[in-house]
Amino acid sequence: MTRLDDLVAAGVVAEQVPLGPLTTYKFGGPARWFAVLGDAGAVERTVEAALADTVPYMVLGRGSNVVVSDSGFAGLVIQLGGDLAEMSVDAAGVVNAGGAMPLPRLARACAKQGRGGLEFLVAVPGSVGGAIRMNAGCHGSETGEWLLRIETYRPGRGVITVQRAEMEMSYRHNSLPPEDIVLGAHFRTVARPPEESEAIMRAITQWRRESQPGGTLNAGSVFKNPEGTSAGWLVDSLGLKGMQIGGARVSPRHANFFEAGPEASAQDVYNLVCEVRRRVASATGVVLEPEIRFVGEFAGGGAADWREPLGSGEEKTSRREIDHVGEDEQR
Repeated sequence: MTRLDDLVAAGVVAEQVPLGPLTTYKFGGPARWFAVLGDAGAVERTVEAALADTVPYMVLGRGSNVVVSDSGFAGLVIQLGGDLAEMSVDAAGVVNAGGAMPLPRLARACAKQGRGGLEFLVAVPGSVGGAIRMNAGCHGSETGEWLLRIETYRPGRGVITVQRAEMEMSYRHNSLPPEDIVLGAHFRTVARPPEESEAIMRAITQWRRESQPGGTLNAGSVFKNPEGTSAGWLVDSLGLKGMQIGGARVSPRHANFFEAGPEASAQDVYNLVCEVRRRVASATGVVLEPEIRFVGEFAGGGAADWREPLGSGEEKTSRREIDHVGEDEQR
């Protein structure tokens, strides 16, 4: 038996778990192995088992910026939970949050305790780990501005603390090694009356309702914004709103959101991303970089230079933190 077999027998790891229900697109195949882990020790034991068995592994957050292949992922998928989905605020106003803590819940919990600064996270339907991995941001704020330090599991070193100054964080980027799994984070806040924070969050959610497609299956912003402009504006300027491939289409309301209809497949979304990217590059010379993550195998190599090579080649024993990384910036 392999190390993962032992964990399956112990009930820690499950096999052939559908991933579609765990994503906002609601489609995609199963994970060969799947585990929900609630503490650092469980994370370390499970990752070490995957590494010993040379099985690729990845962390799935709230599934709000991911497209899982129709054939699924032939490796281990980890979700964090338990104590890693909780938060507290200390006497100095420092927020201590687990890597699985949902960002909207974090923003609202801080507001109730009279702590401000993180209100912008109410518009990001992801988790703390994903926000740190991709420096999530919107409405003029980014995660890195408020971050003090993190606890992360690093294969070969165990759980370590990394200070904010040790990380390079820029637009949708963090210099953490790809194999790190963010277990928890500490954020500074400012004193702010709860009613002021609530007003800020109401304005943000209202803007979101008015400018982004609601009631549809999507994964948030598809492309990162190029320097000096927005991806949505570029796609819209070419008249691509409503463009459809299979069951996937560019949102008629916001050109950087791709919606999935009832018959859509993961391959449809992949093909649409490739084609929109090709047209924008051909017409404007701007090469858009996807913000969403593609997991598993997809037909066609049109986007081979940007698709995350999860579970292949030299990435075999690495992982990627995949989660929502924010809305289009207001420029």
